[in-house]
Amino acid sequence: MRFILFVMMISCVAAGPKVSAEAPDGFVDLASFVPGVVVEARYAGNDNFVGAPVDGYVAAKAYLSIEAATALRLVQHQLQAQGLTLKVFDGYRPQRAVDHFMRWVKDDADTMNKDRFYPDISKTRLVPEGYIAEKSGHSRGSTVDLTIARVTVDGEVIELDMGSPWDFFGPISHPSSHNITDEARANRMLLRIQMLAAGFKPYEAEWWHFTLRHEPYPDTYFDFPVK
Repeated sequence: MRFILFVMMISCVAAGPKVSAEAPDGFVDLASFVPGVVVEARYAGNDNFVGAPVDGYVAAKAYLSIEAATALRLVQHQLQAQGLTLKVFDGYRPQRAVDHFMRWVKDDADTMNKDRFYPDISKTRLVPEGYIAEKSGHSRGSTVDLTIARVTVDGEVIELDMGSPWDFFGPISHPSSHNITDEARANRMLLRIQMLAAGFKPYEAEWWHFTLRHEPYPDTYFDFPVK
C-alpha cells in the first residue's frame, strides 16, 4: 500500500508544470532563429481577448522548441519564395498564462472584449468547446499560432484574408468552415498544406493553430516566462 501511494505521489509531481526562471536548453527565440519571420506577440500587450498583458509574457517574443522552430524555418523558406512570410502570434505559452486564462473565464463580470473575440458564444462555453483549456499544448513548447502575410516594399505587413481574425472564437474559425470566401479558403489551405508538409498537425477548432507531430516534450508543461 505504501509503495502504491509513493508511486501516486511521484506521478502527481511529474504531472505538474516544469517551472524555471529562464528558457531551458532546447528552446529558441523565433525572431532570431527563423529569418524574416514576423512576430506579433499579442499576449504581451493589451490586444487580446483578456484585454491586458497575460501572466508570463514579460516581453513581446515567441519561443519554440528547436525541433518545432526548425520545421517552421522550412515553411518560412517556402513562403518567402512566393513573396510571403509567416506571422506568429504565439508559440510557447507559460502554464501561468494558461492559469490566467482560466481565471478570466471564471470571471462572469469581465465581458469587455466579447463583441470582438467571441460575439456568438457564451464565455462559459469557451472551455467546453475547446477554445481555452486548463492544459495547453502551447505549454509543451511545440505548438504555434500563426498566419501568412505579405510585406510591402515600404515594410508594411499585410495579413492574408483568412476569413476570421486570430483568436476569434466561433465556428467560422474552424478550418472546415464554409462561411468564408473562396479567397480566404484558399489562403487557409495554403497555410495548412505548408504546415503539414513540414511535420505539423492542425487543430480543427482554429485555423491558426498547429502542433509539431513528433514534439520533443509531449508530456511536459513548462512554466518559464517569455522575456
